[in-house]
Amino acid sequence: MNALESQLQYPFDETMPAPGTRQEVAPGVFWLRMPLPFALDHINLWLLRDRLDGRDGWTIIDCGITNDIIKGHWETIFANELDGLPVLRVLVTHCPPDHVGLAHWLCKHWDVRLWMSLGDYMTARVMSGGSGVGSNAGGDFAASHFARHGLTDPDNLEKLRARKAYYPSMVPEVPTQYRRLMDEDTVDIGADPATAGWRVITGFGHAPEHVALYNAANNVLISGDMVLPRISTNVSVFDMEPEANPLQLYLDSLDKYEDLPADVLILPSHGRPFRNLHTRIRQLQEHHVDRLAETLAACAEKPCHAHDIVGVIFRRQFDIHQLTFAMGEALAHLHALWHRGQLVRECGDDGIIRFRTV
Repeated sequence: MNALESQLQYPFDETMPAPGTRQEVAPGVFWLRMPLPFALDHINLWLLRDRLDGRDGWTIIDCGITNDIIKGHWETIFANELDGLPVLRVLVTHCPPDHVGLAHWLCKHWDVRLWMSLGDYMTARVMSGGSGVGSNAGGDFAASHFARHGLTDPDNLEKLRARKAYYPSMVPEVPTQYRRLMDEDTVDIGADPATAGWRVITGFGHAPEHVALYNAANNVLISGDMVLPRISTNVSVFDMEPEANPLQLYLDSLDKYEDLPADVLILPSHGRPFRNLHTRIRQLQEHHVDRLAETLAACAEKPCHAHDIVGVIFRRQFDIHQLTFAMGEALAHLHALWHRGQLVRECGDDGIIRFRTV
């Protein structure tokens, strides 16, 4: 446990569910944990007892990527962990593959509706189409985008171009119909009206329109990727919106959690459930303040492109998958300072965009 983690409370310690099993973390709220084939090697999913349209059953929150291993774990859960009741709906917090990848399969299997925000639903539809537009992690558009920001190594660029099918391979399709979630909506999940209300809290910067859910009756926040206990949420400028300012959007979104109780139980998408929300928000804010200061200092010494800043704020080596997110996050810090007027953006004769202090 690092120094920051020691400031948080983990009510379940190291106890966590094995894939294909459930662990109750709040009344009617169960924790599922599925593997991922990345450095970030797991995702937390949530299974909530529900009553919808007069039927008793379950709501699934987030899905895992599309692959046979994850399907197998879900089939084990269907056989052993649903108490003989059906799934009534699938709710997805946002559009990355580990969250929405299997939504189409789950919705077809149970003949139920997908619930999702408009921003993330439409983004998932676009990226699963296989055109490479906005694929973020690979394809010709991503390679051209990062080349403009200093990633000029031919080997890395070729690896990026070869990843055209990265998103569709894990999200081969998205349900053609959905139910829209909006900020401050109340989603009733459960049979008891006194405890069923979950407030939608949308957030920005990490995803187009990320949905978190807060249940006041049981003081539980399903935070998705907006508030994680061990790592900072990736906030990146990708090719679909090349002049974006996602870091400022993310920092502004954190303010929306300030009115929640200090002892709220946070159920994150990665890591263990924890408490001390306000402490964690301060840690995340301070993390980005420090990275912004490092970025500004580097640009004061010489004009820098995003690939320069990767070495400043991360100081470690990455594989091509990790490098796309490191590049995107370095650019997000540059853009935050640029949009604040602290940096000037210039395109050189080599076609590379660099940033310098005013």
